[in-house]
Amino acid sequence: MDLQAASDDTGLTPLQRKMRKLGLSGADDFVLHLPIRYEDETRLTPIGRLLPGMWAQVEGVVTRCEVTYRPRRQLVAAIQDDTGELGLRFLNFYPSQQKQLAAGRRVRARGEARGGFFGMEMVHPRVTVADEHTPLPDRLTPVYPTTEGLPQSALRKAIANALEQADLSDTLPAWLRERYGLMAFEEAVRLLHAPPPDVATQSLVDRAHPAWLRIKFDELLAQQLSLARARAARREKRAPPLPPSDAPDSLVNRLLHTLPFALTGAQQRVRSEIAADLSKPHPMQRLLQGDVGSGKTVVAALAAAQAIDNGYQAALMAPTEILAEQHFRKLVDWLEPLSVKVAWLTGSLAPKARREAAAMIESGEAHLAVGTQALIQQHVQFARLGLSIVDEQHRFGVGQRLALRNKGGGADEFPHQLMMSATPIPRTLAMTFFADLDVSVIDELPPGRVPVITKLLSEARREEVIARIREAARTGRQVYWVCPLVEESETLELQTAVDTYEALRHALPECRVGLMHGRLPAAEKAAVMDAFKRGELDLLVATTVIEVGVDVPNASLMVIEHAERFGLAQLHQLRGRVGRGAAESVCVLLYQTPLSQVAKARLRTMHETTDGFEIARRDLELRGPGEFLGVRQSGLALMRFADLENDLEIAEQAHEAAADLMARAPDVVSAHLARWMRGREDFLKA
Repeated sequence: MDLQAASDDTGLTPLQRKMRKLGLSGADDFVLHLPIRYEDETRLTPIGRLLPGMWAQVEGVVTRCEVTYRPRRQLVAAIQDDTGELGLRFLNFYPSQQKQLAAGRRVRARGEARGGFFGMEMVHPRVTVADEHTPLPDRLTPVYPTTEGLPQSALRKAIANALEQADLSDTLPAWLRERYGLMAFEEAVRLLHAPPPDVATQSLVDRAHPAWLRIKFDELLAQQLSLARARAARREKRAPPLPPSDAPDSLVNRLLHTLPFALTGAQQRVRSEIAADLSKPHPMQRLLQGDVGSGKTVVAALAAAQAIDNGYQAALMAPTEILAEQHFRKLVDWLEPLSVKVAWLTGSLAPKARREAAAMIESGEAHLAVGTQALIQQHVQFARLGLSIVDEQHRFGVGQRLALRNKGGGADEFPHQLMMSATPIPRTLAMTFFADLDVSVIDELPPGRVPVITKLLSEARREEVIARIREAARTGRQVYWVCPLVEESETLELQTAVDTYEALRHALPECRVGLMHGRLPAAEKAAVMDAFKRGELDLLVATTVIEVGVDVPNASLMVIEHAERFGLAQLHQLRGRVGRGAAESVCVLLYQTPLSQVAKARLRTMHETTDGFEIARRDLELRGPGEFLGVRQSGLALMRFADLENDLEIAEQAHEAAADLMARAPDVVSAHLARWMRGREDFLKA
């Protein structure tokens, strides 16, 4: 196959198009398209020694081959060697397979041996024609990730060509390979594509062989280098220095004086970290992590106040209108009495209100703008944006976050950026995918917050749960009932919520029941939430639209129906809607049996701990990094070989090596990134 032709968009053959679908065009792509498993075709097993369940390769002469029609149309053949006879059965077959198995022909068959009605057989084995002089391979046969219509034979041929054409010279200097005991790159890839039969196959399958360790190190190193470059590039950009003011009448000091609570030690610490960053002449890019209810909004308010003290505007963007409105109400309560004008901008506003908000932002009359992604629409222009704050940052795309950043002063000046997340990032991820960010952690809840008690109840005890709701309402407490997640259909999920609402109204006639879901018009949504906040509803039936941003201190009981359908991060977020007042709060996880092992592990975790970081660690073990990365998962394709939970030690070595290479060998950095990233670094820069 001509690899050069494959890299050109025009004149591609059908096979090349299929390879392009897998991201295979240049020789380097093929070299790094590594096997997912191996088949041992280096030896033959005598037919007489086959046992049920054994994967093996046999060779024999075809003694019969026919199409039968009972119980269904199938191709049935038999082959024989000196030790016995083996049946071959194909439920789906082509005429060419029937010709291949003509009586008297010698063939090799590879597959799983089974005990059949007429003796030992293989169903749908892989068959190749052989003769007595056909040599056995001297290496394990690689099996590659592929796509429909792209046979392994074509991939093997293309990869063999690439191994001859590609530059396999080592990008890493000898001193670095020696330090970490790394195999040479060329030796590693050649072994992985064609391992000799004496290699321990399990070490290849487990990716524990030194060849795999080299590949994983290279991949993690490329990521670390890319992020280090992104951080260095940011430091070369200009941002307005926004130093804190010591003046008693500064907005920051007046805000601290009028807040109805004192900051926790953790809030004071992260506030100081952010204040120091804002005073620098290059853009801050800080991730503020804090568990549900830890008080991130007030830290964001103080950062915005510091920008406003310096004559700049701030913007806060949230992924949902409910969350944005929650922030807006708090910020208005805290800042408007201090003569700060806060603009509100979302897609559901009437056109006139939207135009008025945009005009306030453009003229500079609005010191702070709060809203959804309506803030990044083309017609919204800021007079002097100094700080952009993005809440639940993993829910936004790279482009959306960059769009808000680009609303700053001009091509040569960027606003500072503060990202917030209530999904704690496990240490492994913080070090690998978020190494370009500075991370601040609020690891302390405000005083008076009582940990939520979590109870696991099966669906069979539903009546007990309803009785508990009745009792809570009788004593003046309020309740959430979260409807099950229906991933396949938003319509079905909505219908489930409506049905649950009607059933609970019927079961609890003495309770005032409200319904909340994503399809409600914004005005209705706001009216339902206001009624719940004012205590006019005892029970709110809702979809996961209440996952973030809803703050009703009097709500002390939550029921999550079909809890086994939710991920750990989502269960933790939902549970955080209760326990916001002084009363003891309970979260009931109502589940349906039978439970999968993963669902059991999730529910057990929720029962055992309320620590968001511990939950995040276990979630990473159960599901991998996708949820935490959010849209950074666009860059997840770059992590094809390393496993972030199991390869922590390699990740730490790569982190250390990246710092050394950036300082000592910039030419090595460029060569390594050229091989591994191939222009995909942008996924990691926002």
